[in-house]
Amino acid sequence: MEHRLLGAAGPRVSALGLGCMGMSGMYGPSDRAESIATIHAALDAGMSLIDTGDFYGMGHNEMLIGEALQGVARDKYQVSVKFGAQRDPVGAFIGFDGRPAAVKTALAYSLQRLGLDHIDIYRPARLDPNVPIEDTIGAISDMVKAGYVRHIGLSEVGSTTIRRAATVHPIVDLQIEYSLISRGIEESILPTLRELGIAVTAYGVLSRGLISGHWRKDAASAGDFRAHSPRFMGENADHNLALVEALRGIATARGATVAQIAIAWVAAQGSDIFPLIGARTRTRLDEALGAASIKLSHADLAAIEQAVPKNAARGDRYAAPQMAHLDSERG
Repeated sequence: MEHRLLGAAGPRVSALGLGCMGMSGMYGPSDRAESIATIHAALDAGMSLIDTGDFYGMGHNEMLIGEALQGVARDKYQVSVKFGAQRDPVGAFIGFDGRPAAVKTALAYSLQRLGLDHIDIYRPARLDPNVPIEDTIGAISDMVKAGYVRHIGLSEVGSTTIRRAATVHPIVDLQIEYSLISRGIEESILPTLRELGIAVTAYGVLSRGLISGHWRKDAASAGDFRAHSPRFMGENADHNLALVEALRGIATARGATVAQIAIAWVAAQGSDIFPLIGARTRTRLDEALGAASIKLSHADLAAIEQAVPKNAARGDRYAAPQMAHLDSERG
């Protein structure tokens, strides 16, 4: 596994990271033992970047990762944590809290659940519209000085917010959705990041499984939030699955799977882009790891672009209420 610096000011991390959200129920039931085995397999394969959020499974995900990391040398991994999303007892999202006191409280709980004395990369999951980003980043900066955080990242914010945050403390990366069918960052956000020396940790590289080559319309299970996602619904799903079939032809010609080609495409967009692989099982992890050895030629990239042109997908990446709150959608 290749390792390189995460942005100009960041730590050295693996070229592919492991996104652990799906291990805590967001896509339906998951198996605890298999989740831990998958984390161990990722570490054994050289993946060092492990991504989570304190609101994944209401803390379950952090505790799961903490259990998996017991006995693992601390210099073998970097943990990236998103914080601030507020949820009620039934799991509904009810806002975001980026106040300085809330930042420090959330960090304290994350350290406890993870069983760590510091977090490698700490980031607000969204922009709190009621709190200046300078105040939120300033609070994390205090925690960097105190030794509880090593680096600061951002998530799902636009260019103006990125620039404001970077005036307070060096920002190592922006975590944001980026895939063949989610390319909004290319207009303004990505150029801003490259100007400032900030990397991208790209989540949703398989668009939550939609372009994995495995998802079917009848596959949704209880607790799977994709049942309410516009891209997975009705005629949108039919149209988007047709794009997957076009991509399958290219994958077959390369002796690869659809998922591997989709991941390789994201990785090919620049050495400053680090795909996060949301594997919940060792089987899916093994498939994703195969993408690391695929080097796409100019001809491959042209064929992929023809099969899945920019803006070819139908349906927004989130439901309308969530889209309205995304600072990143403002450019």
